[in-house]
Amino acid sequence: MEEKTIDSKRIGEKLRELRGNRTINAVSEAIGISPSALTMYEIGARMPRDEIKIRICNYYGVSVEIFFKN
Repeated sequence: MEEKTIDSKRIGEKLRELRGNRTINAVSEAIGISPSALTMYEIGARMPRDEIKIRICNYYGVSVEIFFKN
């Protein structure tokens, strides 16, 4: 059985927390992804690829290493 290093549900919770009162549309536009992609990340249904992880962390001003570790 393959070990999961990052829990997508936990990452989704962190993303929702960081977004706060901002709209999905505003954040997704600023990051350069579709609102549906951001929604999928926030509900834990998908994990962003590395390029998108960097954009998300740059937008929120957080470290990729810290944000995406379990």
